[in-house]
Amino acid sequence: MLRRGAACVLATIGISFPALAQTCGTTPIAVQVLGSGGPMTRDRASTSYLVWIEGRARILVDIGGGAFLRFGQSHAKLADLFLVAVSHLHPDHVSDLPALLWLSSFTRKEPLPIVGPSGNGLVPAFPAFLERLFDAKSGAFPVLGTTLGAPAVAGVGGGVRLEPSVADATREAPTTVFDREGVTVTALGIPHGDIPTLAYRVQARGASIVFSSDQNGSQPRFVDFARGADLLVMHLELGAGQAMPLHASPAVVGQVAKQTGAARLIVSHIGNFDMQAALADVKKAFAGPVIVGADLQCTPVP
Repeated sequence: MLRRGAACVLATIGISFPALAQTCGTTPIAVQVLGSGGPMTRDRASTSYLVWIEGRARILVDIGGGAFLRFGQSHAKLADLFLVAVSHLHPDHVSDLPALLWLSSFTRKEPLPIVGPSGNGLVPAFPAFLERLFDAKSGAFPVLGTTLGAPAVAGVGGGVRLEPSVADATREAPTTVFDREGVTVTALGIPHGDIPTLAYRVQARGASIVFSSDQNGSQPRFVDFARGADLLVMHLELGAGQAMPLHASPAVVGQVAKQTGAARLIVSHIGNFDMQAALADVKKAFAGPVIVGADLQCTPVP
Protein backbone atom coordinates (compact mmCIF):
# COMPACT_ATOMS: atom_id res chain seq x y z
CA MET A 1 0.00 0.00 0.00
CA LEU A 2 1.27 3.48 -0.84
CA ARG A 3 2.03 5.91 1.96
CA ARG A 4 -0.09 9.08 1.98
CA GLY A 5 2.89 11.23 1.03
CA ALA A 6 3.77 9.01 -1.93
CA ALA A 7 0.19 9.16 -3.21
CA CYS A 8 0.26 12.96 -3.04
CA VAL A 9 3.49 13.08 -5.04
CA LEU A 10 2.04 10.82 -7.72
CA ALA A 11 -1.11 12.96 -7.91
CA THR A 12 0.99 15.98 -8.80
CA ILE A 13 2.26 14.24 -11.95
CA GLY A 14 -1.17 13.20 -13.20
CA ILE A 15 -1.58 9.87 -11.40
CA SER A 16 -4.61 9.29 -9.18
CA PHE A 17 -5.75 6.53 -6.85
CA PRO A 18 -9.57 6.69 -6.60
CA ALA A 19 -11.53 5.43 -3.61
CA LEU A 20 -12.70 1.82 -3.61
CA ALA A 21 -16.44 2.24 -4.19
CA GLN A 22 -17.83 4.99 -6.38
CA THR A 23 -21.23 5.64 -7.90
CA CYS A 24 -21.24 4.76 -11.58
CA GLY A 25 -24.83 5.26 -12.70
CA THR A 26 -25.02 9.06 -12.53
CA THR A 27 -23.02 10.07 -15.64
CA PRO A 28 -23.94 9.56 -19.32
CA ILE A 29 -21.04 7.13 -19.93
CA ALA A 30 -18.64 5.60 -17.44
CA VAL A 31 -16.27 2.66 -17.06
CA GLN A 32 -16.30 0.70 -13.84
CA VAL A 33 -13.45 -1.60 -12.91
CA LEU A 34 -14.98 -4.64 -11.26
CA GLY A 35 -11.72 -6.56 -11.02
CA SER A 36 -8.35 -4.82 -11.16
CA GLY A 37 -6.03 -7.71 -10.32
CA GLY A 38 -3.92 -10.21 -12.19
CA PRO A 39 -3.74 -13.95 -11.56
CA MET A 40 -1.23 -13.61 -8.69
CA THR A 41 -2.88 -10.67 -6.89
CA ARG A 42 -4.52 -11.50 -3.57
CA ASP A 43 -6.32 -8.28 -2.62
CA ARG A 44 -8.10 -7.53 -5.90
CA ALA A 45 -10.71 -9.39 -7.95
CA SER A 46 -9.49 -10.66 -11.31
CA THR A 47 -10.08 -8.80 -14.55
CA SER A 48 -13.55 -7.44 -15.29
CA TYR A 49 -15.02 -4.14 -16.50
CA LEU A 50 -18.47 -2.61 -16.96
CA VAL A 51 -19.46 0.11 -19.38
CA TRP A 52 -22.34 2.16 -17.99
CA ILE A 53 -24.49 4.13 -20.43
CA GLU A 54 -27.11 6.54 -19.15
CA GLY A 55 -27.25 4.90 -15.74
CA ARG A 56 -27.39 1.27 -16.86
CA ALA A 57 -24.66 -1.35 -17.07
CA ARG A 58 -24.63 -2.25 -20.76
CA ILE A 59 -21.36 -4.04 -21.59
CA LEU A 60 -19.41 -6.47 -19.45
CA VAL A 61 -15.81 -7.08 -20.56
CA ASP A 62 -14.33 -10.23 -18.99
CA ILE A 63 -15.41 -11.81 -15.72
CA GLY A 64 -12.48 -13.29 -13.80
CA GLY A 65 -12.47 -14.69 -10.28
CA GLY A 66 -14.25 -12.43 -7.79
CA ALA A 67 -15.93 -10.35 -10.50
CA PHE A 68 -19.36 -11.83 -9.83
CA LEU A 69 -19.22 -10.47 -6.27
CA ARG A 70 -18.13 -7.07 -7.58
CA PHE A 71 -20.95 -7.16 -10.17
CA GLY A 72 -23.44 -7.44 -7.32
CA GLN A 73 -21.71 -4.73 -5.31
CA SER A 74 -21.85 -2.38 -8.31
CA HIS A 75 -25.68 -2.68 -8.36
CA ALA A 76 -25.52 -3.59 -12.04
CA LYS A 77 -28.41 -5.64 -13.43
CA LEU A 78 -27.97 -8.63 -15.69
CA ALA A 79 -31.20 -7.68 -17.44
CA ASP A 80 -29.60 -4.41 -18.62
CA LEU A 81 -26.60 -5.94 -20.38
CA PHE A 82 -26.31 -5.56 -24.15
CA LEU A 83 -23.22 -7.78 -24.41
CA VAL A 84 -20.68 -9.87 -22.53
CA ALA A 85 -17.29 -9.63 -24.27
CA VAL A 86 -14.57 -12.13 -23.32
CA SER A 87 -11.00 -11.30 -24.29
CA HIS A 88 -9.45 -14.75 -23.92
CA LEU A 89 -9.78 -18.03 -22.05
CA HIS A 90 -7.28 -17.67 -19.22
CA PRO A 91 -9.11 -18.32 -15.93
CA ASP A 92 -8.43 -14.85 -14.52
CA HIS A 93 -10.58 -13.45 -17.34
CA VAL A 94 -13.49 -15.87 -17.52
CA SER A 95 -13.73 -18.11 -14.43
CA ASP A 96 -16.76 -16.36 -12.89
CA LEU A 97 -18.94 -16.80 -15.98
CA PRO A 98 -20.79 -19.82 -14.49
CA ALA A 99 -21.48 -17.81 -11.33
CA LEU A 100 -22.91 -14.94 -13.38
CA LEU A 101 -25.19 -17.26 -15.32
CA TRP A 102 -26.38 -19.56 -12.51
CA LEU A 103 -30.09 -18.87 -11.88
CA SER A 104 -29.88 -15.92 -14.27
CA SER A 105 -33.10 -16.96 -15.99
CA PHE A 106 -34.93 -15.60 -12.94
CA THR A 107 -33.57 -12.08 -13.50
CA ARG A 108 -33.35 -11.90 -17.31
CA LYS A 109 -35.76 -13.23 -19.94
CA GLU A 110 -34.15 -11.98 -23.16
CA PRO A 111 -31.22 -13.97 -24.62
CA LEU A 112 -27.80 -12.60 -23.67
CA PRO A 113 -25.32 -11.89 -26.49
CA ILE A 114 -21.82 -13.09 -25.63
CA VAL A 115 -18.67 -12.99 -27.76
CA GLY A 116 -15.19 -14.44 -27.44
CA PRO A 117 -12.15 -15.32 -29.55
CA SER A 118 -11.45 -17.98 -32.12
CA GLY A 119 -9.42 -21.00 -31.04
CA ASN A 120 -6.23 -22.80 -31.98
CA GLY A 121 -4.40 -25.95 -30.97
CA LEU A 122 -4.10 -24.77 -27.37
CA VAL A 123 -7.61 -23.53 -26.61
CA PRO A 124 -11.05 -24.12 -28.17
CA ALA A 125 -12.98 -21.52 -30.11
CA PHE A 126 -15.35 -19.66 -27.83
CA PRO A 127 -18.57 -21.54 -28.78
CA ALA A 128 -16.80 -24.87 -28.12
CA PHE A 129 -15.57 -23.52 -24.78
CA LEU A 130 -19.17 -22.73 -23.80
CA GLU A 131 -20.25 -26.24 -24.80
CA ARG A 132 -17.53 -27.76 -22.60
CA LEU A 133 -18.86 -25.73 -19.70
CA PHE A 134 -22.62 -25.90 -20.14
CA ASP A 135 -23.64 -28.79 -22.40
CA ALA A 136 -26.59 -30.48 -20.71
CA LYS A 137 -25.11 -33.98 -21.17
CA SER A 138 -21.34 -33.62 -21.08
CA GLY A 139 -20.58 -30.14 -19.78
CA ALA A 140 -18.85 -29.28 -16.53
CA PHE A 141 -22.05 -27.51 -15.40
CA PRO A 142 -24.92 -29.47 -17.00
CA VAL A 143 -27.41 -27.65 -14.75
CA LEU A 144 -26.66 -24.62 -16.93
CA GLY A 145 -27.62 -26.44 -20.11
CA THR A 146 -30.43 -23.93 -20.59
CA THR A 147 -27.81 -21.35 -21.55
CA LEU A 148 -27.23 -23.36 -24.74
CA GLY A 149 -30.88 -24.17 -25.40
CA ALA A 150 -31.52 -27.31 -23.36
CA PRO A 151 -34.95 -27.59 -21.70
CA ALA A 152 -35.20 -26.35 -18.14
CA VAL A 153 -35.32 -29.03 -15.44
CA ALA A 154 -38.07 -28.52 -12.90
CA GLY A 155 -36.76 -27.52 -9.49
CA VAL A 156 -33.16 -27.14 -10.65
CA GLY A 157 -33.10 -23.57 -11.95
CA GLY A 158 -30.91 -22.65 -14.85
CA GLY A 159 -29.35 -19.88 -16.85
CA VAL A 160 -30.56 -17.37 -19.40
CA ARG A 161 -30.21 -18.44 -23.03
CA LEU A 162 -26.93 -17.24 -24.56
CA GLU A 163 -26.42 -15.92 -28.07
CA PRO A 164 -22.76 -16.84 -28.65
CA SER A 165 -20.57 -15.43 -31.40
CA VAL A 166 -16.87 -15.62 -32.17
CA ALA A 167 -14.40 -13.01 -33.41
CA ASP A 168 -11.42 -14.24 -35.43
CA ALA A 169 -8.33 -13.27 -33.43
CA THR A 170 -6.14 -13.78 -36.52
CA ARG A 171 -8.05 -11.29 -38.68
CA GLU A 172 -6.05 -8.17 -39.54
CA ALA A 173 -9.04 -5.82 -39.64
CA PRO A 174 -11.32 -5.15 -36.65
CA THR A 175 -14.52 -7.18 -36.41
CA THR A 176 -17.81 -5.55 -35.46
CA VAL A 177 -19.31 -7.75 -32.74
CA PHE A 178 -22.19 -5.51 -31.64
CA ASP A 179 -24.10 -2.62 -33.23
CA ARG A 180 -27.34 -1.59 -31.60
CA GLU A 181 -29.06 1.49 -30.19
CA GLY A 182 -26.13 3.76 -30.97
CA VAL A 183 -23.56 1.46 -29.35
CA THR A 184 -20.89 -0.22 -31.47
CA VAL A 185 -18.32 -2.72 -30.22
CA THR A 186 -15.40 -3.88 -32.36
CA ALA A 187 -12.73 -6.49 -31.62
CA LEU A 188 -9.14 -6.94 -32.74
CA GLY A 189 -6.75 -9.82 -32.13
CA ILE A 190 -3.68 -8.86 -30.12
CA PRO A 191 -0.50 -10.78 -29.09
CA HIS A 192 -0.67 -12.62 -25.78
CA GLY A 193 1.66 -15.54 -26.22
CA ASP A 194 -0.04 -18.30 -28.20
CA ILE A 195 -3.49 -17.73 -26.68
CA PRO A 196 -6.01 -16.09 -29.08
CA THR A 197 -6.87 -12.78 -27.42
CA LEU A 198 -9.12 -9.85 -28.31
CA ALA A 199 -8.99 -6.16 -27.52
CA TYR A 200 -12.34 -4.36 -27.59
CA ARG A 201 -13.35 -0.84 -28.58
CA VAL A 202 -16.70 0.60 -27.48
CA GLN A 203 -18.21 3.61 -29.27
CA ALA A 204 -21.27 5.13 -27.61
CA ARG A 205 -22.82 8.60 -27.47
CA GLY A 206 -19.78 10.14 -29.13
CA ALA A 207 -17.33 8.60 -26.65
CA SER A 208 -14.73 5.90 -27.26
CA ILE A 209 -13.35 3.37 -24.77
CA VAL A 210 -10.67 0.77 -25.56
CA PHE A 211 -9.85 -2.30 -23.47
CA SER A 212 -6.42 -3.60 -24.38
CA SER A 213 -6.65 -6.90 -22.49
CA ASP A 214 -3.43 -8.85 -21.84
CA GLN A 215 -0.88 -8.16 -24.56
CA ASN A 216 2.84 -7.60 -25.03
CA GLY A 217 2.46 -4.36 -26.98
CA SER A 218 4.04 -5.62 -30.20
CA GLN A 219 0.99 -5.33 -32.48
CA PRO A 220 1.12 -2.07 -34.51
CA ARG A 221 -2.51 -2.52 -35.58
CA PHE A 222 -3.59 -2.06 -31.98
CA VAL A 223 -2.32 1.53 -32.05
CA ASP A 224 -4.63 2.32 -34.96
CA PHE A 225 -7.46 0.39 -33.32
CA ALA A 226 -7.16 2.46 -30.13
CA ARG A 227 -6.28 5.77 -31.76
CA GLY A 228 -7.95 8.82 -30.24
CA ALA A 229 -9.74 6.90 -27.48
CA ASP A 230 -11.26 9.04 -24.76
CA LEU A 231 -10.27 6.34 -22.28
CA LEU A 232 -7.74 3.54 -22.77
CA VAL A 233 -7.57 0.63 -20.32
CA MET A 234 -4.24 -1.20 -20.42
CA HIS A 235 -2.89 -3.97 -18.25
CA LEU A 236 0.09 -3.51 -15.93
CA GLU A 237 1.12 -7.01 -14.92
CA LEU A 238 4.86 -6.30 -14.78
CA GLY A 239 6.99 -4.00 -12.68
CA ALA A 240 9.72 -1.64 -13.85
CA GLY A 241 12.54 -3.50 -15.52
CA GLN A 242 10.60 -6.76 -15.79
CA ALA A 243 10.01 -8.51 -19.13
CA MET A 244 8.09 -11.52 -20.40
CA PRO A 245 6.54 -12.46 -23.76
CA LEU A 246 2.94 -12.39 -22.51
CA HIS A 247 2.72 -8.86 -21.11
CA ALA A 248 3.95 -5.37 -21.91
CA SER A 249 6.45 -3.74 -19.58
CA PRO A 250 5.43 -0.44 -17.95
CA ALA A 251 7.62 1.45 -20.42
CA VAL A 252 5.86 -0.25 -23.36
CA VAL A 253 2.44 0.47 -21.82
CA GLY A 254 3.38 4.14 -21.75
CA GLN A 255 4.72 4.09 -25.30
CA VAL A 256 1.62 2.38 -26.70
CA ALA A 257 -0.68 4.78 -24.84
CA LYS A 258 1.26 7.73 -26.25
CA GLN A 259 1.11 6.38 -29.81
CA THR A 260 -2.67 5.93 -29.62
CA GLY A 261 -3.18 9.55 -28.60
CA ALA A 262 -5.61 8.44 -25.90
CA ALA A 263 -6.91 11.22 -23.68
CA ARG A 264 -6.66 9.22 -20.45
CA LEU A 265 -5.20 5.91 -19.33
CA ILE A 266 -6.36 3.42 -16.73
CA VAL A 267 -3.79 0.79 -15.74
CA SER A 268 -5.37 -2.37 -14.38
CA HIS A 269 -4.71 -6.15 -14.08
CA ILE A 270 -2.22 -5.06 -11.43
CA GLY A 271 0.62 -7.42 -10.53
CA ASN A 272 2.84 -7.52 -7.45
CA PHE A 273 5.58 -4.91 -7.81
CA ASP A 274 6.72 -1.44 -6.83
CA MET A 275 3.88 0.67 -8.19
CA GLN A 276 5.71 3.99 -7.95
CA ALA A 277 8.58 2.76 -10.11
CA ALA A 278 6.24 1.16 -12.65
CA LEU A 279 4.14 4.30 -12.98
CA ALA A 280 7.25 6.41 -13.41
CA ASP A 281 8.15 4.23 -16.41
CA VAL A 282 4.65 4.64 -17.85
CA LYS A 283 4.84 8.41 -17.48
CA LYS A 284 8.17 8.65 -19.29
CA ALA A 285 6.22 8.29 -22.54
CA PHE A 286 2.58 9.01 -21.73
CA ALA A 287 2.00 12.57 -20.57
CA GLY A 288 -1.76 12.34 -20.06
CA PRO A 289 -3.64 11.52 -16.86
CA VAL A 290 -3.05 8.02 -15.48
CA ILE A 291 -5.56 6.33 -13.17
CA VAL A 292 -4.52 3.29 -11.17
CA GLY A 293 -7.32 0.74 -11.38
CA ALA A 294 -9.10 -0.35 -8.22
CA ASP A 295 -12.05 -2.68 -7.68
CA LEU A 296 -15.37 -0.83 -8.09
CA GLN A 297 -13.66 2.36 -9.24
CA CYS A 298 -15.76 4.40 -11.65
CA THR A 299 -14.42 6.77 -14.33
CA PRO A 300 -16.73 9.05 -16.34
CA VAL A 301 -16.07 9.24 -20.10
CA PRO A 302 -14.96 11.54 -21.59
